[in-house]
Amino acid sequence: MEQQQLSGIDASFLYLETPETPMHVAGLTYFELPPGFEGSFYQHFRRFFESRLHTIPIFSKRLAPSLYDLDHPGWVDADDLDLDYHLRETALPSPGTEEQLEEVIGRLHANTLDRSRPLWQFYVITGLENGQGVLYSKVHHAAIDGGAGMAINKALYDVTATPREVPPAAPKAASTNAAPSSPTAVDPVKGISDIMGNMMRQQLRMWQTASEIGTAMTNAFLAKPGEAGPKALATLQSMVNQLPTLNAPKTPFNATITRERSYAARTVSLSDAKAIAKASGTKLNDVVMAICAGALRRYLQEKGELPDKPLIAGVPISLRDPGDTRQNNQVSGMLCSIATDIADPVERLKAILKSSSESKQIAGTFRDAVPQDFAFVGAPILLQLIMLVYGRSGLADKLPMPMNVTISNVPGPPMPLYCAGAKVTALHPVSIPAHGAALNITVQSYMDALNFGLTADRRAVPDVGKLGDYLVDAANELKKAVVPN
Repeated sequence: MEQQQLSGIDASFLYLETPETPMHVAGLTYFELPPGFEGSFYQHFRRFFESRLHTIPIFSKRLAPSLYDLDHPGWVDADDLDLDYHLRETALPSPGTEEQLEEVIGRLHANTLDRSRPLWQFYVITGLENGQGVLYSKVHHAAIDGGAGMAINKALYDVTATPREVPPAAPKAASTNAAPSSPTAVDPVKGISDIMGNMMRQQLRMWQTASEIGTAMTNAFLAKPGEAGPKALATLQSMVNQLPTLNAPKTPFNATITRERSYAARTVSLSDAKAIAKASGTKLNDVVMAICAGALRRYLQEKGELPDKPLIAGVPISLRDPGDTRQNNQVSGMLCSIATDIADPVERLKAILKSSSESKQIAGTFRDAVPQDFAFVGAPILLQLIMLVYGRSGLADKLPMPMNVTISNVPGPPMPLYCAGAKVTALHPVSIPAHGAALNITVQSYMDALNFGLTADRRAVPDVGKLGDYLVDAANELKKAVVPN
């Protein structure tokens, strides 16, 4: 059975996964049922989705290990797809409030995916008191990142209420000598060959990357023609100050997490956020971080746990080129101070702009030199063991951390979408907290909305709904302070 081997970055999401740290991402799609719809929307959606399943190849792949787990696993075809496992339905108890929905999402998101099957699962949820339906869709991060997720959205959604025609799947070629597959099926000879070849390529790439990083540092730090020595030195000092350090202040978010999750979904006007960015001369991402900073400052201040030093946000950066729809991970990241030590929202936004600009400069300098693959003998076993020891030892409660919270901004579609004929009203992300960073705030734009998804460890942030409410308040406060009446 031919394997498509995972890259080191993709496989790392498997190695980082423990029962306490599931490594799947998810989406929460709110929709209005088609006018006059009767019957089971779950059955309706299932028929619709089955007709398009073949357009998402990764949904018909499962994991297969390398020989003796010496190297990264690979994707192989799943012969039998159990849609009763992958497509499920559930109903909220009466009265069907948003708080009840968020409680259900927290429980569903805490469950790891079955690695013997394709790594995805959808739930159609009904019973909301406003009559809307919800689709909760989760996919393992080893298979997909935000950019590739948008490619899957193209298969799921239409731009009109009438679903477009999708050509059926091509018939599979019959195989006369195929052996039954199993989760451990792998060709030993090819496995050894692949392992040896991959290790050699990775070692060569390591030396090449070291050279590229050295060149990037030289180009960044040396004075350009006509640039005075003191100015070049100031540029160097600024960049050095922005390099990752273990100096994030201690907060309740810097803790060892449990298996339980809390979740909140909130919405802010995209037009208002753009108006703030225009009036202040900042970027939309700076405004998003300022909104988060305002909410976090208020939340921690009320608990008497606001540090004197500013919180540090870990901000994922996509390395995906425009038009690249490959279903893999192409990501890096940067650290940014979000100025929670500053009370004035305008001054806080200015400080965030300065910090993010410096961080982007560093990230841009090393963008092409960041390795997107790695390999060493026994990585699947050794890295998994390290993660288990790290989680069970409680080191995240004691060790200094480089960041406090993850803040991610994913651009979404500006036009209305439809799923199985149902109009989509909102798209909220559901993401990944981790040991030492128990809160993840991910934002996705949709039409004229910024849809926030706050995913947290339930013990560290039991009242995440309150923090969500403060996000809305912080956006209004920032608009009032920045945008002229």
